[in-house]
Amino acid sequence: MSAHARGSCLCGAVAFEAAGDPLWVVHCHCRSCRRQTASAVATFAGFRREQVTFTQAERALFTSSPGVRRGFCARCGTPISYEADRFEGEIHLYVVSFDDPTRFVPQHHVNFDEHVSWLRVDEHLPAR
Repeated sequence: MSAHARGSCLCGAVAFEAAGDPLWVVHCHCRSCRRQTASAVATFAGFRREQVTFTQAERALFTSSPGVRRGFCARCGTPISYEADRFEGEIHLYVVSFDDPTRFVPQHHVNFDEHVSWLRVDEHLPAR
């Protein structure tokens, strides 16, 4: 991956840059992520907090459960980020909010025990 990856929400009000390679890239199947995105799965790239800069409007934050903050655009509602006390110093960005999401190839599935039964997954990736 090149030095910087850029992304934004649907309306462009919230924009960000991520410097360097992500720590990991995963598909999350937990109920909370599915509800926030209204999708069967959410794909994240995890970065150290200091790697990410918001270059335009700040995202709004919603505390979805104790110690968990979900970032989104207050104008258009696009989900942008996930931060949790248990992942101190990290910010997880939704891969599809990057200008080129194909740069971030998932390495495994997390919370797979919560996946929706009709979803067919990439069988070669580990499921945790």
